[in-house]
Amino acid sequence: MIKRLINFYYEGFSDMKVGKTLWLVVIVKLIVIFVVLKLFFMPDILSERAGNGNEADYVSSQITDRAGLDK
Repeated sequence: MIKRLINFYYEGFSDMKVGKTLWLVVIVKLIVIFVVLKLFFMPDILSERAGNGNEADYVSSQITDRAGLDK
């Protein structure tokens, strides 16, 4: 069953002409979008604020402070 499924997709992609180019464009665009989003819009806040080795303490303090459990 799995071999038939792989063969189905392999034959389908090997017969494509324009489809291969379109898939390549889609994949390149996704890679560029995710790289740009990661670099510019998702900073590594945990390493900036917690310090080396204190990540678990920082996260637990943030959770308890926001939930009001530290009182």
